[in-house]
Amino acid sequence: MDMNQYLDIFIEESKEHLQSMNQILLQMENDTEEISKLNEIFRIAHTLKGMSSTMGYNNLAQLTHEMESALHLVRSGELKMSSGIIDLLFLCFDELDKYITEIEGSGTEGENTSQEIVKKLEDLRLNGINERTVETKYSIENNKLGIELNEYVHSVIKKALQQELNAYFVKITLDSKCMLKSARAYIIINSLEKLTEIVHSNPSIEDIEDERFDLSFELIVITKSDNKILERELKSISEIENIEITSLEENYSIKNVENNDISINDSLEDDGVTENVIASKSDEGKSKKAKTGKTVRVDIDRLDNLMNLVSELIIIKTRLEDIDDSGNGQSMHEAIEYLERITTSLHDAVMKVRMVPIERVFNRFPRMVRDLAKDLGKEISLIMSGEETEVDRTVIDEIGDPLIHLIRNSIDHGVEEPEVRLMAGKPKNGTVKLIAYPDGNSVVIEVEDDGKGIDIEKVKAKGIERGLITLQQSQIMDDSEAINLLFNPGFSTVNKITDISGRGVGLDVVKTKIESLGGVVEVDNRKGEGTKFIIRLPLTLAIIQALLINVGPEKYAIPLNTIKEITTISADTIRKVQNNEVVLYRNNTLPILRLSNLLQVDANHQDSDDYIVVIVKKGEKTAGIIVDHLIGQQEIVIKSLGKYLSNVKAIAGATILGNGSVALIVDTNSFFRG
Repeated sequence: MDMNQYLDIFIEESKEHLQSMNQILLQMENDTEEISKLNEIFRIAHTLKGMSSTMGYNNLAQLTHEMESALHLVRSGELKMSSGIIDLLFLCFDELDKYITEIEGSGTEGENTSQEIVKKLEDLRLNGINERTVETKYSIENNKLGIELNEYVHSVIKKALQQELNAYFVKITLDSKCMLKSARAYIIINSLEKLTEIVHSNPSIEDIEDERFDLSFELIVITKSDNKILERELKSISEIENIEITSLEENYSIKNVENNDISINDSLEDDGVTENVIASKSDEGKSKKAKTGKTVRVDIDRLDNLMNLVSELIIIKTRLEDIDDSGNGQSMHEAIEYLERITTSLHDAVMKVRMVPIERVFNRFPRMVRDLAKDLGKEISLIMSGEETEVDRTVIDEIGDPLIHLIRNSIDHGVEEPEVRLMAGKPKNGTVKLIAYPDGNSVVIEVEDDGKGIDIEKVKAKGIERGLITLQQSQIMDDSEAINLLFNPGFSTVNKITDISGRGVGLDVVKTKIESLGGVVEVDNRKGEGTKFIIRLPLTLAIIQALLINVGPEKYAIPLNTIKEITTISADTIRKVQNNEVVLYRNNTLPILRLSNLLQVDANHQDSDDYIVVIVKKGEKTAGIIVDHLIGQQEIVIKSLGKYLSNVKAIAGATILGNGSVALIVDTNSFFRG
């Protein structure tokens, strides 16, 4: 029997079971005595065992079988539930998640047999568990290099060596006559990144880029290449006095202090440091990728509504055919109105079918917060609300990474250490809130912490140091303008960037991703009290309300959710300030942009006394766009321009109008960049 036809169902149901397991394990940490939660974990393991056996995934089935056997002893009272057992179950969860990810990508469970974790489960059944065995302690033997690495880098190195990759310590010493150290270091790092993944840098990459180092710097890299290839690549670069490349496998042995089998959590989820190299290694000889599709689970009532609307479409089609034969103009008009109502309802129904709860994204974060808080020695509670808020499936697929960046920043650099919080009169336990709610045609997601907030003066000082603003500009800019500096690539106010995050590092990625989805990011900062990042996204990316306008002979569409108002202004009220056109509008300075100049189109308004101005917004900022004529509001279907035209400035896509002509969609966000 060909089981591939059931692959999508297996993957979808397995993901749901793992999601439930993750949530239950997090709850069990707070209440190890709750027997109902233990029974639920047992049931999930039993179900996964049966499903994987049926599909022929024997390694996955063996792991879940051992989980089931170990959990049976806890249920029967022969073993007492403890934090050590919960940590072991988390290891099992990570391993199961790896299996499902591998199956989704290749259709096979790969070569991993999970023997280490299976043995730990067997030992648990036979000998119980020693609480000390779940601690991740390390010793470094034969360390001749004299460098200090944190637990995260240890984990990456061990993972790489297990995957038969090479891990090297690289020390570069530049020539004493080198004039531009940072530029030379950039060339070196760029050359290494073509062959390796850099997992550790001393000093940090940011310090190297800012030339805050002497003549030498040290890197730890993971690669498929051997040291001779790296050395050859580096020797081709001038102004290098000395190159040292040392294999970590030969100089290190990383092992558990207690000399037992519980070792570090090998899961590198969300960190992605060695994923590219490891993935390319494991792809060698991989079987043809199985075909798996994206799926959306739909309530049957929504499908019934969709079927009813399609039935009405068939009825109106027959009615139109009959009217065509009779030539009755009044009946035709009525039929078209009826058809318009049906198509609007059909559109709403299809949109609801595409909508999924944002809970799908939110559910991954409690585990992430738990792990990060443990790593950092902080006590942090994650409060989530609005998980039932629905957004388009496309948005769901894209919003995860930006939220990961924001939550990590809140945990690492927003929320203070427990002792610092107590000294500031705050509760020892920090809080991160993740809230979603609908707001008109948008969905709002807020990431809020009760930490120390953003130090505005420190941000300004960093902006001056990096040459982004002048001292004079820093003195007149308001807080919101200063906070916007954080969204510059690589901008950070911390002196030492951790492996988890750096305040500002990654925020440029957040901004770029959100704007590519047609959304905006705003920041509400309260120094000493906390920071709130507000993401505003459109409900759907496929069909939107837009204002159609003319500029010269061309038609353009401006998304309605970006328009604040439409007005007319007199040509003689426009003034030039620093070569930019502005007008005083409602006691505020309004920048004026001529769409004809931005899009390089001949306009018809050049000799007019009054201009039609569409005022667009992005957060608190506004700008006025001069157009020739207003055509009217219309519902449009967004079409991509394709990868070759994806970088065209000021254009977000295109739409096909009723007469078959094409209108380009204006990207108003681009008017506010820089």
